[in-house]
Parts: sequence; structure tokens; C-alpha cells
Amino acid sequence: MVVQQYRDGGGARAARALAVAGVIAVTAGCVGAGGGSGGGDGGGGSHASGQRAVAAERPLDTLDRAADVLAEAGGAEARTSMETAAGGTRVTIRGQGTYDFRTQTGRLKVVLPTDAAGADDHRPITELLAPGALYMKNRGAGVPDDKWVLIDTTTLKDGNLLTGGVTDPMAAAELLRDAGDVTYVGKSDLAGVTVHHYRGVADLNRAARAASPQSRGALSAAAKGFSRDAVPFDAYLDDEGRLRKVRHRFTFATEGREAAEVTVVSTLLLYGFGAPVTVTLPDEDDIYTGEIRQG
Repeated sequence: MVVQQYRDGGGARAARALAVAGVIAVTAGCVGAGGGSGGGDGGGGSHASGQRAVAAERPLDTLDRAADVLAEAGGAEARTSMETAAGGTRVTIRGQGTYDFRTQTGRLKVVLPTDAAGADDHRPITELLAPGALYMKNRGAGVPDDKWVLIDTTTLKDGNLLTGGVTDPMAAAELLRDAGDVTYVGKSDLAGVTVHHYRGVADLNRAARAASPQSRGALSAAAKGFSRDAVPFDAYLDDEGRLRKVRHRFTFATEGREAAEVTVVSTLLLYGFGAPVTVTLPDEDDIYTGEIRQG
């Protein structure tokens, strides 16, 4: 896949201007975060190898396989939230759509809060996710309505774990590989589905080395770009080993005169397994290559 970069003086700066506008490009004094949550459902097909006794296995073994189990499950519906706190005000970006874990492609509609970009009303951003690439529509001043912006996620300091306002669902699962300090918390109910709750700390470097080839480039970029390799998480898997919910707490350093460490909480919910997923990537003529104005 050939990924074009729009001209904006560098991928990381342009991505901040295009994406979360108050979560990544954090203004001075934006420190701290809270958790995100949401619901799922019990829909979806059964896993090919049958029901797993998830709780009986070693937690690390179970989490190491989470991404592989999702790839076998195929498509799923997804809801996302990404939250931080700025000047005492929590800012939350929400997304919803479908994702195919076999092809690692997805289509999500992302909604910015009214105060994230300094305006009262925002059109939802359409995002297409693919290995090494993020396509965005309806985001970036000066971009024609019929054009897409294409970002090479392997050049981003965060590997697109945060830039798009959505953590790529496969990357979220891949981050669980080779995690440390993993403990089994116990069973709970998630929208009528029995899930097994695990808590641990992901390591960006170890996860990148253990990730699938399609995810490795972006995760390797994130391992170099974050101020901390450690990413605490809570993961919830059903009896078949399918990841139903995961919450990560990312920490990165802001730049400028009042540099600070900022935590962003990203939550992914998966449900409706077996859902059909159709993602058609834009043609080259549909990609915008001009400058992106902030605003």
C-alpha cells in the first residue's frame, strides 16, 4: 500500500491539527484523565474451536491470544471513547462503526465534543482504518468536502493509538500481547454477557515485537513516541476468549513552554461478532494533498 502524506510540515503536527484537537494537541494546563465506559451486546457467531475455559488458563496466555481469537472471529461492531481532562473539564471523543479483524480494516464515525475544536457544532468525522493508514473525511479546515486526508500511521509518534480520536481496534488487542503484572480480577456481566476481567500493564516495546506484521509498524512508532512504555489496562473477555471491552491509560508528554505529562483513557467495546464489514478505500484521486489549516 502506498500511503501519501499531505503537505503540512510534518506528519505528527498535521495529525494533531486534523484529529483530536484538544486531546493530542493539548493546551497548557491539560493534565489528568478519567475513565470511559459503554455497553455491548451478546450477539455474534461462535468461535471455531468452541467455548474456552478462559478463567482456568493463565491470564498471560489468555491475553496473548486475544488478537488471534478476534482475527478468527472476523467482523464485529465497535464503540469507542477517548477521554482526557483540560483545565478541569473532561473532553470525550466518541466513535461507532464496524471492524474486520481478519483484514484489519474498519469504518468508524467519530464525534467531537462541542468544546474540542472551539465550535458548537461539528460534522461527524468518517474514519477508515487500514494497516499503516488512517483515512479521515470531514476533518481539517480547507479540505474539500469530497476529499479524504490520508495519514501514514507508521510515521506518527503515537502510532495512531490516539491521533484519530480512536484507538485502532486491532492495535488495542495487540497491546495485550506479552503484558506484565497481569491478574485475574473475576467474572462480571457486560450487557448480558459473562466476561472475565483481567488487569495488567502493557509494554509498548514488547507488544510491538510480538504484534502481527500488519500492526508492527504503527506500534513500533508508538513505542518510540510515548513518554512511558507502560500502559495500564483493564480487559474483559467472554467465555470464548473474545475481547469484549478494553480500557487503556496512555501517557504522553506535551511540548511547548509548559510541557506536562498527559493521560488519555481510551475504551473499546466490541459486540455483534460476525457482523459484515465492508470497507472501500478511497482512490488516489480522492486523497487531498494540499495544506491543512488549523481550525
